[in-house]
Amino acid sequence: MPFSITAPAAQPPIAYNDASDSDSADSEGDIDMAPPAKRHKLSTKSIVTPGEMVTDDPQWMRGHGTYTSPTTTAILSSVSGTLLKTNKLLSISPLRARYTPEIGDLVVGRIVEVQTKRWKVDLSAPLLAHLPLSAINLPGGILRKRTSTDELAIRSFFSEGDLLVAEVQSIYQDGAASLHTRSLKYGKLRNGVFLAVSGTGGGGGGVVRARRQVWTVHTGNGGGEVDVVLGVNGYIWICKHSGSEMVEGKGGAQVSITRIEEVVGESMYSNRNDDIGPATRKEIARLAGVVRALVEYGVRVDEEMVMRGYEASLEGEDMEDEGGESGEYLGGERGKKVVARALEAVNAT
Repeated sequence: MPFSITAPAAQPPIAYNDASDSDSADSEGDIDMAPPAKRHKLSTKSIVTPGEMVTDDPQWMRGHGTYTSPTTTAILSSVSGTLLKTNKLLSISPLRARYTPEIGDLVVGRIVEVQTKRWKVDLSAPLLAHLPLSAINLPGGILRKRTSTDELAIRSFFSEGDLLVAEVQSIYQDGAASLHTRSLKYGKLRNGVFLAVSGTGGGGGGVVRARRQVWTVHTGNGGGEVDVVLGVNGYIWICKHSGSEMVEGKGGAQVSITRIEEVVGESMYSNRNDDIGPATRKEIARLAGVVRALVEYGVRVDEEMVMRGYEASLEGEDMEDEGGESGEYLGGERGKKVVARALEAVNAT
């Protein structure tokens, strides 16, 4: 069978690139390599929203506030907040979150349930905190084992709706906090006003952990002394000052503050408020207005900022806002000016 021989077909020329062409050259700088598949770059936005893709690069690991797409390797945000990078770990710090208890925190709470040997306390945390009967001071400062008589009288110490200041003593495995009030500076709260602010520190405002969470303000305009209690959990109590270095015991005798437990009776768990003068009430309301203004404009709430804001409000008493309201109101434009003056004073020091 005859066959024919044909000339070979010419091969396509091999493309050689200049070594300076870094986009198409390989490590030797001479052979054109296929470009790698492009991946989604890490989000550079300061704020991410729920469902937004942070990255689809598999080299990153997901942390708190993120989840993985079931169909791809993309990492998505589950909360609104700021993106945090720790080596190859991605996490999101939420703009608003419930309080996470830590041992040693000073907190303000509200009793929501009375049980046989303990109280359930709302701390604005995911779980209710526990205050055992053995973790409070009995009237008279008696240090003894709690008996069935004390259990029957448990509602006479704290009942539903009562406010108290306490310290976080321990954390259970499920994240719930155990509290105690075995100190003179802890216990039931009276003679004041309660505030619940949003945010628990950070750039979004709220109460931050500071050197002092409780202090006494020497107010102006004849208001006397006012106590401020900043709970780390975002609950705040502002009240008339009732403590003193010496208190009157039985028969009018002066008793040192170190022995006050010996003479304090049922009044330490009383629900009746003392008489508060108009001047003191006005200054308590002024301090509460300063705290609200700080939170409204996203400024941290601590001793320094509260005192700077209070001083600024006293200096601007004669100011009137655009609507012609009196200078006692600390909202709107006047609140903005008070916060601005407080920030200027802090930055100047």
